[in-house]
Amino acid sequence: MTQWTAICRVDDILPLGARRVARAQGLAVAVFRTADDRVFALLDRCPHKGGPLSQGIVFGDAVACPLHNWAIKLSDGNARSPDEGCTPAFACKVDAGQVFLDAQELASKALDLAAPVAGPCSKVAAVGNVANVIDVANVINVINVITDATHADASEGAPKANA
Repeated sequence: MTQWTAICRVDDILPLGARRVARAQGLAVAVFRTADDRVFALLDRCPHKGGPLSQGIVFGDAVACPLHNWAIKLSDGNARSPDEGCTPAFACKVDAGQVFLDAQELASKALDLAAPVAGPCSKVAAVGNVANVIDVANVINVINVITDATHADASEGAPKANA
């Protein structure tokens, strides 16, 4: 028999909005409310580039990913054509205005999916060679040296104040 975990009241989710549910392990789950008060739950990760679906725009029976506007169906997590991909859907029910998620799924589903990595630290060569990782500290040092040199050149040409 399914054990249900109370998440929030339906009224706690704005119409055409979402609420993020953190889990002990794995990525968060996004709970969505449609204009006609239907409630759905998906892993808070777009199948394309890992965008946070909870920050997307809910329209009809889908959510638009905030990164690249992929339309993801709320009922099953599938991307709408022509896009391809799927994010896991979670069992969800509403009883007496309260939203519930399946406790077993929350504890075990999609734990192997990682959050996307962005920024300079994600620029690793395909071969995985550590030497090819951009060293953020060295990049910052180079920027500081260039900035210092630019400021020194500017101050040399600046008019001197009368003493």
